[in-house]
Amino acid sequence: MPAALPLALLSLLAVSSLQPSPSSLVSHPFSARTGLLLLLLQHAGLSRAVTVDKRANQLQTSSNGSSFIWAIQDVYEGKTFFDTFNFFTGDDPTHGMVNYTDRATAFANNLSFVTDDGKVIMKGDDTTWLKAGVYRNSVRISSQKQYNTGKPLGLTRKCTCSTRVGLFILDLNHAPWGCGVWPAWWTLGGGQWPYTGEIDIIEGVHDNAHNQVTWHTGPNCTLNPNATFTGTIVGSGDKPNLDCDGNANGNAGCGVTEWSRASYGPIFDAQGGGVFAMKWDEEGIAVWSFYRAAVPKDVLSGQPDPSSWGEPVAALDPSGCDPIKNFVNHSIVFDITFCGDWAGNSYATSGCPGTCTDRLMDPGNFVNASWNINTLKVYRKQSLSGLVTGGARSDLSFPSLRQVLWLSIALPLLAFLVM
Repeated sequence: MPAALPLALLSLLAVSSLQPSPSSLVSHPFSARTGLLLLLLQHAGLSRAVTVDKRANQLQTSSNGSSFIWAIQDVYEGKTFFDTFNFFTGDDPTHGMVNYTDRATAFANNLSFVTDDGKVIMKGDDTTWLKAGVYRNSVRISSQKQYNTGKPLGLTRKCTCSTRVGLFILDLNHAPWGCGVWPAWWTLGGGQWPYTGEIDIIEGVHDNAHNQVTWHTGPNCTLNPNATFTGTIVGSGDKPNLDCDGNANGNAGCGVTEWSRASYGPIFDAQGGGVFAMKWDEEGIAVWSFYRAAVPKDVLSGQPDPSSWGEPVAALDPSGCDPIKNFVNHSIVFDITFCGDWAGNSYATSGCPGTCTDRLMDPGNFVNASWNINTLKVYRKQSLSGLVTGGARSDLSFPSLRQVLWLSIALPLLAFLVM
């Protein structure tokens, strides 16, 4: 490691002066301190290599053969979770029987809050009796930050990372469910819908047991049925719907239903929730879900490796849909609506009692209509260059800013001490 070499040599020279000699003790009373200082500087130079070496243990390879790691970009959690989200207060675009409340109303009525132990709660009103036809209060929030994906940017000596993200991981204890309830965790493109895309990662109605992943786009985006995933393509009758165009087929989009009965509803919640992950990069869009006991260790450690997770439950392959052009400026969205285009239209065949409108009146029917979130983490795909055997970086020959700052302080002090 050439950058650390000059410091190592200086350290050895200084340490050699630490041999007990009366003359040295008289002429250089601070030589011991000088040696310790140089050893500290040497450690500062080596620490950079150690950090990169640890990262090299989690290296992954893109389809083009380049090496990268998933590096943390944003963390949404705890007391600051709501600081970076806006509360939506407009009419529900899916025609739900819901009043989306503003921030002040949501907090005043305990529809949104953070518990003492850092759990993020969002819920529908479960305390107010309503008259027939009156809408129930709930929340819909959208991240202030927007995200894009794509191939990592060009590498330079100053920066070896891509500024574009590609991996969203949600750890939650409870997701909303219940007759007439329609929750979703999704990302939504900026601009005119559906041309900038929509990715529904968690979505379901009533007390269904299977989560549904859906994509909505403009034209020229189709779901490849031969792509690798474990779920079942949603269709009309016996025909799978492969067209993701939100302006076609009654806005059905192209969707995949998960095979696991622990991916949504009461069974998912009974097991303590779990983790959902959505990877969005130049290789397509894929979704995984894990109930609590099956969450991968690399996710828990903050060093995710999707290549080790097995087949995704749903995947949109780039052969049929460009994941960069069709999905632009995406915000993260959580919501809970009631009845509406899906939960309302499917209510009669859901096995739920009465009608959706009648169901809405009793607050006791919505005790499970809540999100309970531990963390939401967004990772970027960080490319690495100049890798050599053993994980050492060849570009370590260029000293870091921290090393330069240390030297600018230490060398004048060293000169003063040895004079």
